[in-house]
Amino acid sequence: MNRPAVALTTMLFVILPQAACAATLNGGALTWPFALPFGGLLLSIALGPLLFPGGWHHHYGKIAIAWSALALGATAWFAGGAVWSAFVHAMLAEYLSFIVLLFALYTVAGGILVSGDIRATPWTNVGILALGTVMASVVGTTGAAMILIRPLIRANSARPRNAHVVVFFIILVANVGGALSPLGDPPLFVGFLRGVAFFWPTTHLAIQTGIVVVPLLAMFVALDAWRFRTDGMAPASGSAPIKVQGLVNGLLIAAIIAAMLLSANWRPGFAFDVLGTRLEIQNLARDAALIALALLSLWLTPDEHRQANGFTFEPMLEVAKLFAAIFTAIIPVVAMLDAGSQGSFAWLLSAVTAPGGAPREVAYFWLTGVMSAFLDNAPTYLLFFELAGGDPGQLMGELSGTLAAISMGAVYMGALTYIGNAPNFMVAAIAKERGIRMPGFFGYVLWAATILVPLFVLLTILPVAPILSAH
Repeated sequence: MNRPAVALTTMLFVILPQAACAATLNGGALTWPFALPFGGLLLSIALGPLLFPGGWHHHYGKIAIAWSALALGATAWFAGGAVWSAFVHAMLAEYLSFIVLLFALYTVAGGILVSGDIRATPWTNVGILALGTVMASVVGTTGAAMILIRPLIRANSARPRNAHVVVFFIILVANVGGALSPLGDPPLFVGFLRGVAFFWPTTHLAIQTGIVVVPLLAMFVALDAWRFRTDGMAPASGSAPIKVQGLVNGLLIAAIIAAMLLSANWRPGFAFDVLGTRLEIQNLARDAALIALALLSLWLTPDEHRQANGFTFEPMLEVAKLFAAIFTAIIPVVAMLDAGSQGSFAWLLSAVTAPGGAPREVAYFWLTGVMSAFLDNAPTYLLFFELAGGDPGQLMGELSGTLAAISMGAVYMGALTYIGNAPNFMVAAIAKERGIRMPGFFGYVLWAATILVPLFVLLTILPVAPILSAH
C-alpha cells in the first residue's frame, strides 16, 4: 500500500471510533469552497492524462487519494465527526455495491470470446453498435460494453482512423442503450429499488430512446462510410468463421441479473448498523453472490479465452480507484445539495420548481443530465428523485413527465464525459491499451456534445417527448 493510503487509513482508524454517535452531516452549514476538492479531482482527471500522461498513469491513485483526503479533512475540521458517518455511508451503502456490480459484470463479460474475421465495413460496425445498444438494457451497459468492445477494436485495428468508432460505442452501448430497463444502467436500478415498476422505463422511455438512437446510428454510418472511403478499404483478414466461446459466462450473467432482482424483492427485515449506515442483509447477500459469480467465471473460463480478449484488471483498478475518490470528495457537495433551500445550492431547487410549486420538467432533464455527466449518474438520479418528492407512485402517475426527465437526463447525458458512467472509463482504457488514439477528456466532451446536444434539444421540443407535457 502506498504512503498516502497508509496515512489516510491511519487517520480513519484514529477518528472513526470517535464518530460512532455522530449526527448527520449538516449541508446547510457548508459553503461552496468545500466543493473545491471535488472540482480539483475532476480537473485532475481531465487534465492529468493530457498534460503529463506518464506521470498520471503512475500516480493517479495518489492524486485521487490526496483530493479525497483534503475533502474529508476540511469537512471534518468544520463539521466534526458527522463527516465520518457520511464517509462510511458513501463507501458501504453506495460505493461498495456499485464497484462489486461493475467487477462482476466486467469479469464475467471478459470471459466471453467473440473470435473470427470481422471486416470493419460501416455496415458491420453499425450492426455491432445496434446489437450492443439492444443488449445494454438486458445485460447492463457494463456487460454489453465488455462483451463487444474487444471484437470491435480488433475488427477496426487496421484502419488508420478508428477513434470515432469507440466514441460512438461509448455513447450508444455504454450509455443510451441502457435506458429501457433497471438492469441497463445504475440510475434506473436505483429507481427500481425505490419503488419504480420494473417495466416503467420500457413503456415510458422507448419512444424517446428511439429518437436518440436512430439519428446516432445514421450519423455514425455517414461518418464511418466517409472515413472508410477516404482511408482506403480495410484489408480482408482471412475467412475464419465467427465463433462465440465461453458461453458459460452467459449463464453467469443471467445469475447476476437474478441476484439483483432477488435483492430488490426479498425483504427479510434484518440489517447491520455501521455508524448510522443500515446495511440490509439482502444487499450484503447480493454483493457476496456477485463476487462468488465473478470468481466462478475466473475458474470456469479457460485462460486462453481471456488472453485472446486481452483481458486485464487494470481498467477495473483504474475505475475502482478514481470512483472511490469521486464518491468521497463528493460528500460535502451532496450534503449541500440535500440541504435544499437552506444550502449553498438553493438556486438548484428554485431552478426546477415553478413559482406555483409545479416541477419544471425541462430543467429537471438538463440539470440532472449535466450533473450526471460530472457527478456520476446514479447519485445524481437519486438526488433529483428526492427533490421531486421521492414518492414512486406519484412520480409514475401525475408526475411521470418529471420522472422521465430525470431518467433520461441521468442515462443519456452520462455519455457526455468519460466520468459520467463507469463503463465509459473502462472502454476508453481498453481502447488506449489496444493502441487507439482516444481523444483526451475535453476532446471527448467536444465530440460527445457536438453529437448529442442537438438531439437533447430535439427531445425538449418534440411533442412525443414527455419533458414539456402537462400532467
